Amino acid sequence: MSKKVLLTADSTCDLSEEIKERFHVITHPLHVVLDGESYEDGVNLVPDDIYRAYEEKKVLPKTAAVNAAEFIDFFTPYVEQGYEIVHLNLGSGLSVTHANCRMAAEELEGVYVVDSCNLSTGSGLLVLEAAERIAAGMPAEQVAREVQELASKVSASFVLDTLEFLHKGGRCSALAMMGANLLQLKPCIEVDNTCGKMGVGKKYRGSLDKCLQQYVQDKLDGRTDIRTNRVFITHSGISEERIALVKAEVEKYQNFDEILITRAGCTISSHCGPNTLGVLFMTK
Repeated sequence: MSKKVLLTADSTCDLSEEIKERFHVITHPLHVVLDGESYEDGVNLVPDDIYRAYEEKKVLPKTAAVNAAEFIDFFTPYVEQGYEIVHLNLGSGLSVTHANCRMAAEELEGVYVVDSCNLSTGSGLLVLEAAERIAAGMPAEQVAREVQELASKVSASFVLDTLEFLHKGGRCSALAMMGANLLQLKPCIEVDNTCGKMGVGKKYRGSLDKCLQQYVQDKLDGRTDIRTNRVFITHSGISEERIALVKAEVEKYQNFDEILITRAGCTISSHCGPNTLGVLFMTK
């Protein structure tokens, strides 16, 4: 008889409480260090706290990986209750969290770790794939293997309204930021689904509304390789009007069964700043 299977993930998967409850997902928070104090992502620190600290003090947080001992402490009670565990990590190209989680899994029986090769709801898409397999009765080891193979099918990207946070975090020069501001450029950040690293794609020009519309068209229009069971619209704090605008554009170009709208947590928000928005989906 197969064991019960529990699904867990890093908090960076950016799934809402409603979605986590619906799909029976337990998340483990990453550490965020802000102004000398250590916090847990989404537990005692949320993106608005980051924006407030930046506005008042011009400080940004740093994220810190979860170490192997913490993962052992997290998994052990569930293992002792007779569960096997499938855990999805933030992409290995972004953090040593995945490597630490693998070390922890080696110390415990029945813990299977997946490198999402992604971040935010790019990881979240894979979490939901795992949830559906677990609900169908698939053994944990097979779930982990199949979901790992799907990592290369995730399309994750975001449009940034400003380069200020990337510049302050040392990921963009002052010259590039000034040039983008003068030319009204809104860069598209694309995730490499072989590791999770981020790179710059197309640079849109004009108002944010106009750029978001063009971005959605570029990502969705005329494509036949997209899986239309679900799509995420994930943002770092943006107006309801812009969310509605993007949702309408998504519906114009693809007939998704489900459009899930979520707000990104501290990791994405601290790098990209407010008014960042992405459309994330899987390909066939």
